[in-house]
Amino acid sequence: MRWLAATTLGTSLLTGAAAQAQAPQAAPQPPATQASVSQATVSQVKLGYDTYAAGIEVMQMQVALGLGPWTYQVDVNYHTTGLVGLFYRGSQVNAVRGVWQDDQAAPLEFSGDGVWRGRARRTLIEYEHGQPQVRVLQPPQETEREPVPTELQLHTMDTLSALAQLMRRVEREHSCDTSVRTYDGRRVLEVSARTGGSERLEPTDRSTFSGPTLRCDFEGRALAGFLIGDTNPEHRQPLRGSAWFAPAVPGAPTLPVRIAFQTRWFGLATMYLTSAAPTVTPTEVARAPRP
Repeated sequence: MRWLAATTLGTSLLTGAAAQAQAPQAAPQPPATQASVSQATVSQVKLGYDTYAAGIEVMQMQVALGLGPWTYQVDVNYHTTGLVGLFYRGSQVNAVRGVWQDDQAAPLEFSGDGVWRGRARRTLIEYEHGQPQVRVLQPPQETEREPVPTELQLHTMDTLSALAQLMRRVEREHSCDTSVRTYDGRRVLEVSARTGGSERLEPTDRSTFSGPTLRCDFEGRALAGFLIGDTNPEHRQPLRGSAWFAPAVPGAPTLPVRIAFQTRWFGLATMYLTSAAPTVTPTEVARAPRP
């Protein structure tokens, strides 16, 4: 469980580095009624990643991005592989749908379904006036982690919405200088990021991408939702990493092509882009009202 938490935190460091540069503020939330839902054609991009730690593959991930002019959808599917998959078998599917408000991501609903060591894990968060409301959490928070105070849940977003917003910021401003708090129903993370500058990635047999990129350096610290009984002070120290962004798919937004992050058990872990392809799919999405 602790190794998985480190890997998830590292991934969240990327996806959490995506709010406005100032302290996060709640955006006004449009009503998500049946009347506001309509058919729209959303540009879809499908990405694949392999993650390595200590020289071995430990995780595979598939990401589907649907980024429209008024709405967004992000779906992530990942599972453990290799030796980690033998000793700690698990898979997870996370999804979010939301709307754009003044170029800020405003999630409507976030869900997570997974099975780890044969035990089901489920999360459902709905957002009311920009604030998270946890509807489903299995297993319950009190069986594993310390409670998260309500005041720390305010003005947060899920990590997938943060990923969509980060890509929008990098694409439009060529910058990733940000600070944000993310909440996944169990933990609150505070993440800060800064623009590391242009950097060229050399070819590797682990990735389909090489070439010029924008590097974003980040640092993440857990604020609440610690494992019950975990008193090790090192586990409350920040973790650091970097993400590299580039236009890997013609006509698509700037995408994360590599992510490197610290873990407390295996040292540095790295996610490599292994596939990237555009598709166009009619998708039922909630459309924000036009100004």
